[in-house]
Amino acid sequence: MARLLLLAAILSCAAAASAAAAGSSAPAAACELSFPDRDRLYNYSLASPIPKFPHGVLSEDGFYKVAANDTVLWFQLCSVMIFNHDPPRCVDCSNCGGPSHCGMECSALVTDDVGGYPVCKTIGRATSTYVNVIDEKKPHSGVTVKMISDGGKSNCSLSVSIVCDPSRVQGPNLLEKSGTCDYATSLRHPSGCAKIIYVHGHGWGWFGILLIISLCLFGGYLLAGTVYRYFMLGVHGIDAIPNLEFWASLPHRTQGLVMSLVQKFRGPSEGHRSSYTSVGF
Repeated sequence: MARLLLLAAILSCAAAASAAAAGSSAPAAACELSFPDRDRLYNYSLASPIPKFPHGVLSEDGFYKVAANDTVLWFQLCSVMIFNHDPPRCVDCSNCGGPSHCGMECSALVTDDVGGYPVCKTIGRATSTYVNVIDEKKPHSGVTVKMISDGGKSNCSLSVSIVCDPSRVQGPNLLEKSGTCDYATSLRHPSGCAKIIYVHGHGWGWFGILLIISLCLFGGYLLAGTVYRYFMLGVHGIDAIPNLEFWASLPHRTQGLVMSLVQKFRGPSEGHRSSYTSVGF
């Protein structure tokens, strides 16, 4: 388990460093998720390039679009939306780009028909994006990306379930609404499949770590002592090893200790039994 946690930390740090090096256009670090489960480490990297999808789960059109009844919703995963065609046309878009760039300063935008006029509302931002596994009992099945508007009178949200499908992209098709302005949809995508690292065996655990530390300290002691005796005391050859007499006698000492313990548990040997014989009267 300690090894799995270390791998998860390394992957998370590497993802954060890559995002920082890429600059402001890099996807949000929240699109990375790594966690251990038994002898496996699951790593989701939604915005990383994969075969046939150089931008990962991000829509190459710059946005996803899904509609239900009189509601139309646009969103982009792990980044802000970009509209090169078919931009949202709605009355109020002040907190997501304004009338001239509507939808280009947020990650999710919904429009409802109010009195015959389309009214826009921001429901998600890339800076407030969170990723969790869909089913903890099936950690390979995919993840849910939740975006929050994080501002205004009410915090609206959009949850997108990205189901693992290594062979195709499908959706989003369905749009669900709960509460005042919390929406949910889903799609199937190869980026929803985790990269799994298998760690075979259980290792030595904390005992192994303690043993390695002890061996390193012992090696450092021998090296430092030898260097000191060689350069400062002028002792050369094998005699430069500190406490050489003790280390040379250690095998004999160990053998004697083992023999003493064996004799203690086995009892006195035949040769050490009393030589007196019983006399009958």
